[in-house]
Amino acid sequence: MTFLGIDVGTSSVKTLLVDEAQAVVDEASAPLAVSRPRPLWSEQDPEDWWRATEKTVAEIRSRNPRELATVAGIGLSGQMHGATLLDDGDRVLRPAILWNDGRSAAECAELERREPRSRAITGNLAMPGFTAPKLLWIAVHEPDVFRRVARVLLPKDWLRLRLTGECASEMSDASGTLWLDVGARRWSVEMLAATGLSPAAMPRLVEGSASSGRLRREVAEAWGLAPDVVVAGGGGDNAAGAVGVGVIHPGQALLSLGTSGVYFVAGDRFAPNPERAVHAFCHALPERWHQMSVILSAASCLAWIRRATGASDEAALLAEIEAADRDPRVLFLPYLSGERTPHNDPTAKGAFVGLTHDTDRADLGRAVLEGVAFALADGQEALLAAGTAIDSVTVIGGGARSLFWGRILASALERPLVHPHGAEHGPSFGAARLARLAVTGEDAAAVCRPPAQAVTIEPDASLRDRYRERRVRYGRLYEELRATFAALR
Repeated sequence: MTFLGIDVGTSSVKTLLVDEAQAVVDEASAPLAVSRPRPLWSEQDPEDWWRATEKTVAEIRSRNPRELATVAGIGLSGQMHGATLLDDGDRVLRPAILWNDGRSAAECAELERREPRSRAITGNLAMPGFTAPKLLWIAVHEPDVFRRVARVLLPKDWLRLRLTGECASEMSDASGTLWLDVGARRWSVEMLAATGLSPAAMPRLVEGSASSGRLRREVAEAWGLAPDVVVAGGGGDNAAGAVGVGVIHPGQALLSLGTSGVYFVAGDRFAPNPERAVHAFCHALPERWHQMSVILSAASCLAWIRRATGASDEAALLAEIEAADRDPRVLFLPYLSGERTPHNDPTAKGAFVGLTHDTDRADLGRAVLEGVAFALADGQEALLAAGTAIDSVTVIGGGARSLFWGRILASALERPLVHPHGAEHGPSFGAARLARLAVTGEDAAAVCRPPAQAVTIEPDASLRDRYRERRVRYGRLYEELRATFAALR
């Protein structure tokens, strides 16, 4: 018996085949492109998600057809908040509006005006990244599309519809719509009404470790699978990533360095703090919640500076930065897609300050690594101000491959960081675990164990002291440039 975990990310779809011993049998990924037709916009064609998924499964089947044929369950993970709009025939009406789209700032204020209890119900500030404000924007700017909307699905849930024919979602991803009563784990009639929608537009809700349906026969035949394969509820990318590294108990924390940067802390109760732009969401497991601070650009900043400076790839650039290992005396604001925690500012921009004729690519790269670390430290400060207890912190995502960056992060956060084996697998491994739970009904604590530790990185005392001073200057920069950022919109 094996399990598939499929993660619909922003930059790629990643699929993992995992056996009963929780060993990765095979993996494949297929790239995705983001369309930015106007400032602040970020969109994707849902059909690209499906084509990429088919490509990854075909690749695994070409190498391991026998193991793939034993798949008993499929788990789904995905980028959160994306608005996939369907008509009454489940046809896609327009490109999906993604999590890092910033066009709906005005609609956020309007949503909270229409429903004054919004923050109490959802546990969150209305932010442009969330799904509900996107629908208000559609209603104003694309009314013909809005009139035809019969159903709204999140990215992984649209993929579920293609796999099973079922319209379903689960609690962790649904928390990021602003339509969920997060404490009660059910759709909020009041929040839907404030957006001009009814509960009929929402998929039914299941827990992430429960079955949401069975694989359609034609998909099973095309993929070389049995027709009765269970498709689990799954989880939003961060919750699934947490399940993958065993961050399911109160106080356990996860630092995810993907396209965005996420500081995720598990809990056993609904504990909102919207005033500091901290997210309070359901976990992907029953009777569990989590708090989360989010920066919109993390490892994507490294990818950007690599392209901008002509480095061959991120690994080569990291090696160059580490070999130089010097203080660049340059500050970088990593707000390339605006920012969430703690600023909630879609108009925020990236910026370098302190450039001279001597500044080179290694200096710029080092400043980027430090800027992302400082932004995550801002998020940690917001979490702690909310009374969040943080015990251990595990690092996952593409950025987790760099232990040099880990030293910078540990020093800026002033706490040890655990880099586990298999950290690069991320949400797709957690999705495979959720698939297993949906099939077997095992105890989640027995299955969702932390992986073996590859290394624990302690803060560097000299960097820690330097970063305390530098973070003060970093924090002032945003305040000094905020009006300029808004004017540049």
